[in-house]
Amino acid sequence: MGLTDLLFFALSAVAIVSGWRVFATDSMVRASFLLLLSFVAVGLIIVMLAAPYIGVATIFMMAVEMMVMALFMVMFMMNPAGLNPMMMVHQHRFSIVAGVLAFAGLTVAILFTSFPGIPVDPAAPVVHDLGIELLGPSMLIFETAGVTLLATMIGSVILSSRSGRFGLADQGSRPPGLEPDGEPAGRQPEQGGGGHHHHHH
Repeated sequence: MGLTDLLFFALSAVAIVSGWRVFATDSMVRASFLLLLSFVAVGLIIVMLAAPYIGVATIFMMAVEMMVMALFMVMFMMNPAGLNPMMMVHQHRFSIVAGVLAFAGLTVAILFTSFPGIPVDPAAPVVHDLGIELLGPSMLIFETAGVTLLATMIGSVILSSRSGRFGLADQGSRPPGLEPDGEPAGRQPEQGGGGHHHHHH
């Protein structure tokens, strides 16, 4: 067993254990980072399988997605920073059955599918051809959609801020405590509304 085999088994163990911990942890933020770790391990395995573009793209896409998810949880969840204990799994029996069936189906597909063994010409522009195959003449549409999604995210942050267009977002709210029936853990609304101090320096 060489160094490559040891690295493969180590990354596989990291991907499996961190993926399992996603459903075993009681924090949404920790679950996001555990899922990120699992995808990074899978991406590195894909790089080892001589598919560097897919592997690096997987790492970059999932890293950005999980970081944005964790950031929004910290900003907007009633649960302070998404770190308080909470139930992460629902419909337990259905989830177990679905997971077992999905695992069995993928295992059968891997063991009984005859994959092609046609090597790719090293001089072939694989990434260029893949981009043309996926997007074709729609590159401008995808770029425009990216800018639109960014504008939507900024708009959602502004509208959900403390002094939004419909008044104070935290007026009448009470942040939950870190302990049952404990003191509020987050910022409490100021007496009298308190939305005018932003204009004074």
